[in-house]
Amino acid sequence: MQNNKWYFLLALICFLTSCNTGCLDFLTPEQERLERINRIDSLSLSTVLNLDSIEGCEQIGSISAEAWMLIDDSTGIVISQKCANDSMYMASLTKMMTCLLALERGNMKDTVEITDDVFITKDSRVRPGDGYEVHYLIDEMMLLSDNVAACALAKHIGGDTLKFCEMMNEKAAYLGMTNTHFANPNGMPNSQNYSSASDLVRLARYCMGDSTFAQIVGTKDKDIPLTDGRHLPCRNTNALLTTYEGCIGIKTGFTRQAGNCLASAATRDGITLYLVLLNSRSISSRFKESALLLDYGFNVMKAYRAL
Repeated sequence: MQNNKWYFLLALICFLTSCNTGCLDFLTPEQERLERINRIDSLSLSTVLNLDSIEGCEQIGSISAEAWMLIDDSTGIVISQKCANDSMYMASLTKMMTCLLALERGNMKDTVEITDDVFITKDSRVRPGDGYEVHYLIDEMMLLSDNVAACALAKHIGGDTLKFCEMMNEKAAYLGMTNTHFANPNGMPNSQNYSSASDLVRLARYCMGDSTFAQIVGTKDKDIPLTDGRHLPCRNTNALLTTYEGCIGIKTGFTRQAGNCLASAATRDGITLYLVLLNSRSISSRFKESALLLDYGFNVMKAYRAL
């Protein structure tokens, strides 16, 4: 009888252990999303590949951008980086976070009126008195990089831009963006609005886990309706969507302080790469240099897969 008691206890312990292990193996979709962006492999590719023999390697040294990070999404392998953890201005790459929060917390069918207090710049296609449904104003912000649209969304969702920036920084902390601080929703020059290439890659990968976000930033052209019946034709500022095979997004940025910036993603032959390029010399160079790095990344990952 005593032996049966111990057998029972042993069986119970084994059962509970197996249940706990199963629970640990189960991840919610959000946990899976977070785990994916946490998957960063700093494997030195030079230990397994002759990088000098990879097509495009010799051109890396000619890139004018001050910082970048290029990563393979499925493995988390960092293919190429330069000053990736340095704090830098991010210009309109800021709007990736604004878009994410608008999608997560906004009612897409709400109407937003552009008020005088958010019309802080003439660099905008929207005007005071214009009305948009939230989802169309998000399109306007992301395709045309409209600064006023970002402020209007921030006010609508946060109550005011200050509260919205608190929400942005809370989300950044949640995502592990340790070199980032948001001071406005659009990336206009502000010494307290900064990030790093590595943090922005993390944000980009997380954002693209939202199918609506991915659909927006992958849109080349869209006719955006206003509530008064007018329509605003929009063409995405990201030229790679039309010039680079497999490009699926994401966001352009420019201020004089930040230089020319680009967050991009592309998929070819089952390989998805993410790249954030900061402070490139010109509008054209940010696209050419991003294409060069993406080409190099695909060549590297094909060689790596062939090992």
